[in-house]
This record gives sequence, structure tokens and C-alpha cells, in this order.
Amino acid sequence: MTPCEIRFTKEAVKDFHKLTPRLREKLREILVNAIAPDPQCGKRLVGDLAGFFSVRLSFKDRIVYSLDEKKRIVFVHRVRTHYGQ
Repeated sequence: MTPCEIRFTKEAVKDFHKLTPRLREKLREILVNAIAPDPQCGKRLVGDLAGFFSVRLSFKDRIVYSLDEKKRIVFVHRVRTHYGQ
């Protein structure tokens, strides 16, 4: 099966620019090697974020994304901490 296309929301682009170069590279590796080939590899979120998935980027940062299964597109919504910082 072909890997999913990855798209960033405006909010995720803002988050991306705040990351260190090292975390940017780690993000790219996770998106290309884990999420694009198997978008359901992340943890399914519940509550207010039901329908979204999360993958750990660093100790405090998460990649939060959703999936359009029919179009095979992953939408990255946030790339930041979920601890209110």
C-alpha cells in the first residue's frame, strides 16, 4: 500500500517553526517512516480529541494528527507539548 500524503495545518506549521532543528529532523523521520506508511500506528485519542491520533515526539511534545482514510491523507494538527506551555 502506498504511504499517505502528509499535510500540515496552519497551527502545525507555527509549531514546527518553534521546534529545534533536531526535533524537526525527528519529526520528519517519524512522519516518513512511521505515520505515512501506517497512519493508525499512533495512540487513538479520546474526549475532546476523539478521532485524532497522537505520537510522542519528545518527552513533552506530541504529534497530533487526523486521517482521511479514503484520500489517504494525514493532517498534522499540532506538534507541541500538551502540558499547557
